[in-house]
Amino acid sequence: MRLADELDGKRLFLTGVTGFVGEALLQRLLVDLPGTRVVALVRPKPGQSGEERMRKLLRKPIFSGLDAEEVLAKRLEVFEADLDDVPELPGDLDVVVHCAGDVSFDPVIQEAFSTNVHGTERLVQRVLEANGRTTSQIHYVHVSTAYVGGRRRGAIPERAVEHTVDWRVEAAAGERVAARIEDLSRTEEHLVRFLREAEREHGHAGPLTAAADAERRRGEWVVEQQKAAGKERARTLGWTDVYTFTKAMGERVVEELAAPRIPTSIVRPSIIESALKHPHPGWIEGFKMAEPIILAYGRGEMPEFPAAPDSVLDVVPIDHVVNAILKVCATPPPPSRPGYFHVASGSRNPATFRTFYEHIREHFRQHPFEGAPAELPVWNFPGADRIERKLVRGELAIKVADRALSLAPRSDRARETARKLDKQRRQLEFLRRYMDLYQVYTQAELRFVDDNTLALHRSLDPADVDAWGFDTAVIDWREYVEDIHCPSVTAQMRKYDEIRRRRKENESAAAPRQLKPVAEGDAPVLAVFDLAGTLKPGTVVDTYLQLRLSQLDAADRVREFSRIMRRVPRWIAAERRDRGSFLRSLFRGYDGVDLDELEEYVDEVVGPQLLKQISSEALRRISAHREAGHRTILMTGDVRQITRPLTGLFDEVVCTELEERIDSGRRLATGFLTSPPLVGESRAAWLRRYAELQGADLGASHAYADSHSDLPLLRAVGSPTAVSPDVPLFRAARAARWPVADWAAEASTSRLRLPQRILAGRD
Repeated sequence: MRLADELDGKRLFLTGVTGFVGEALLQRLLVDLPGTRVVALVRPKPGQSGEERMRKLLRKPIFSGLDAEEVLAKRLEVFEADLDDVPELPGDLDVVVHCAGDVSFDPVIQEAFSTNVHGTERLVQRVLEANGRTTSQIHYVHVSTAYVGGRRRGAIPERAVEHTVDWRVEAAAGERVAARIEDLSRTEEHLVRFLREAEREHGHAGPLTAAADAERRRGEWVVEQQKAAGKERARTLGWTDVYTFTKAMGERVVEELAAPRIPTSIVRPSIIESALKHPHPGWIEGFKMAEPIILAYGRGEMPEFPAAPDSVLDVVPIDHVVNAILKVCATPPPPSRPGYFHVASGSRNPATFRTFYEHIREHFRQHPFEGAPAELPVWNFPGADRIERKLVRGELAIKVADRALSLAPRSDRARETARKLDKQRRQLEFLRRYMDLYQVYTQAELRFVDDNTLALHRSLDPADVDAWGFDTAVIDWREYVEDIHCPSVTAQMRKYDEIRRRRKENESAAAPRQLKPVAEGDAPVLAVFDLAGTLKPGTVVDTYLQLRLSQLDAADRVREFSRIMRRVPRWIAAERRDRGSFLRSLFRGYDGVDLDELEEYVDEVVGPQLLKQISSEALRRISAHREAGHRTILMTGDVRQITRPLTGLFDEVVCTELEERIDSGRRLATGFLTSPPLVGESRAAWLRRYAELQGADLGASHAYADSHSDLPLLRAVGSPTAVSPDVPLFRAARAARWPVADWAAEASTSRLRLPQRILAGRD
């Protein structure tokens, strides 16, 4: 009998339809088996119902030709629910196919049990309840994985896995372990370490920024420890990882609860990859097991891999898996005798890891990535131990180089070194991650017996073999890897590369980014600029020296300069701990300075020099904001006197105010400040309060700064820009995808090029 006839009139309940297998299964049911009806469990998301998610799914290209509204009205029912709390199932079901599950290789232990074990338990209980309300028995089809057999070697039969592990005990223990790790992360010892590490990196920016980073570190530590706990528990019991462990526990749930009562089938695919034929050759959703490695190799970023060259890499196309599941659905086993089916290739059509490598290498030799090295890495398969030693040496070298970079002065060279170092770190982290995850699979010495699956395939009507077959012996691995799989998985990456290339060309050729003018009735838009290091090169120490030494005679200049040099190490240490303390210490040197004379010196001497130091690009940017109707703000830790030449550029100047006293009619600085200097988080706090008072829209506002201590300020606005940033800010900007500008001063910038209103605005 034809498969369409066997399933004609059947009502199938599917879970996991938004996943890879479930989506492919739903597509074949709706497109190629018009006599079936489907109930699809879809979990709602915040702001999106299950039915809306289904409509979005039906708009994908593989469902083209279907009228989504007609399908939803006549053949497809959305069952909005979650495996965490499965409600009563609809009646008159013929088959339940459970595809949903956590397919990550390294989930946290409690989530893996929640989805793969407890989720299966809750669904099976509802299936048994629904079965009691029907006149005929429901056929339960459970989609598992061939690797539930664990770290066994040799032939793996199509039957229940032999083990004595109690899934109830392990699930409860997993929850306790996860809770214990969470509690451990909150002990004094760990909290002190998290905060110390955060302050070392973010202490400049302020205590709240450091505290937020400490909490991030704590959360990441918890997740990593929970993952590690699951992995180690799985390996001590003989499984490769927590994924295969919990899938095996899920199978035992099915065997204990479902198999004795209703017809039950368990389908175990091996490594599922792109389609051989349906819905079209090469169809795949997202990255599966092999794709990250393939792409990294094609970019020249995978110099070696710890696989045994003669180990079998058991890959099966997605359409073979779907075809096998549908034939299983049409062939219920006798009650109390569950059917087991391996959908795999290694038993009768094995391909070694080296075979796959050679086909992938040949594909990229014929079709290289843009920007890839001329010579791709040659894998000699030296063994895991040698690769591990190389990896450890590389990780140590990165750590040493990163420490040296933290001491280097700010420069384009330092930023470029940071970019290259970060790229090398990502490559090492990638290799480490995939070595840890996949090594046990690529070195496995096992063979999945598929006698039951082959017999099921041979039971197909001869007219169905071409469209619905799942005999993996027909796969030509050269054709599949070189002509189908690799072109499919690299197509999207090549498209992204082309988009990035065009964007870079457009950015390099285009005029500076246009600013949106403020329309009448709109909330004010702010544009905040830092001074030292952003608008002009140098630091507050440079301007202090320029101003302070100008007030002294030759002998006093020598003494003051010597005093400053003696204090530099202490200032550097203070600046790293607390920039505010550093500025207070530095500005104590203004004690006794005649402020009138200082301001006259700034107006006559420093002002013209300062204006020449500001780059044309910075001036154009300030002017563009003013022309767009934005409110411009200069925010600096430097003293008010140094900002005098720039007052015409800005609507607001926020700076450090020197306390003064009157002595014999002279205005003298006391060496103290009138209020704490605005640094780090205090800048962001000032800006938020200012925006609140002015009714300004911070989401539409802009900020420009160069220092990592300005991270809170930049995060406070919708359009931040890092200008000639130090290495920590450069890294933060790249991570957040913020623009990075270089407003290096140009020798040709002169006072004559400044708009006249700037000159007129000077005091």
